[in-house]
Amino acid sequence: MTMTLGIIGAGAIGNVHADTAARAGIPVAGVWDVNPAKGTAFGTKHRDARVCGSVKELLSMREVDSVVVAVPNVDHAAVACEALEAGKTVFLEKPMAMSVAECDRIIATMERTKGRLQMGFVSRSTPASRTVKAFIDEGAFGRIYHVKCSLYRRRGVPGLGGWFTTKAMSGGGPLIDLGVHVLDLALHLTGNPSPDRVSGATYANFGTRMKDYVHTFMWAGPPRFDGTCDVEDHATALVRCAGGLTIEVNVTWAMNVDEKHMANGMTVFGDRGGCFYQIFGKSLSIATEAGGRVADLVPEFASGNVEHDAWDEQYRMFRALAERGTPPHADAAAGRRVQSVLDAIYRSSAEGREVAV
Repeated sequence: MTMTLGIIGAGAIGNVHADTAARAGIPVAGVWDVNPAKGTAFGTKHRDARVCGSVKELLSMREVDSVVVAVPNVDHAAVACEALEAGKTVFLEKPMAMSVAECDRIIATMERTKGRLQMGFVSRSTPASRTVKAFIDEGAFGRIYHVKCSLYRRRGVPGLGGWFTTKAMSGGGPLIDLGVHVLDLALHLTGNPSPDRVSGATYANFGTRMKDYVHTFMWAGPPRFDGTCDVEDHATALVRCAGGLTIEVNVTWAMNVDEKHMANGMTVFGDRGGCFYQIFGKSLSIATEAGGRVADLVPEFASGNVEHDAWDEQYRMFRALAERGTPPHADAAAGRRVQSVLDAIYRSSAEGREVAV
């Protein structure tokens, strides 16, 4: 079977999917977006893609065997289930859904239809992440006991006033937008331990004064000062996992600290080795020991374009899933696992105490 793609959601990420598919030689046969203008613009750029008037029309296209779900978070579960019901192989962008209950709905549909689904956890597939994972699996880090994950933006609230900052559509702020990436990556690097307990806190300091919010950059559209911003702009948490591993998470969309003073990336603490690395970085150093002395191990990995390499690796796995049924890059269980931690962090913050995952 030769893979042919349909894209549901013609925004920024939908276009990244289309560009990645083009590099992989995968035809994009159809597209739909709730905003007809975005669908038309997508069709103009990707001329072989039929611009559909509804999700149903796209899913009815016989030539489309696989679909990307790149719609706002609130629609992830419904659209993913509809695509699985239509017999399509599904690439579901992060987060998996708005709650664990919605994740369970997707998984139940997948099991009933014997469908195939891959999660969009691109941070797993960067050259640096793949290199660190290989060294961990070879034992170079020994026992990993702590992982610190941090993604900071000085003033980078996406699409202020739009769906990203409207809880009913997004499910939350930087925790569900950025935290989902580093939580999955931390669990993936350490062999997917079971998260047990969480203590977390979220903060909302900037959305309360939308009209005088000063930003350094803003993607996902210009600010709508008459819109809604009822999500957090900062989140921090400590996750305790089975076996003793702890994961520290710090993510923010807006802060009054110069970004160059903040370490953006993953810090892995092992009893034989450890490292800090930028997820989309081009180099890394593993701190270890050799011959009775401290030593630095500097792995070499070539990358002409780190972002392209990460997306291309996702699509290599997605194509193998669609055409041969091989295991996905990140499965539905991984999506649910991360969602269970997100839900617990929000609950911990609301209740002001540590909670079970």
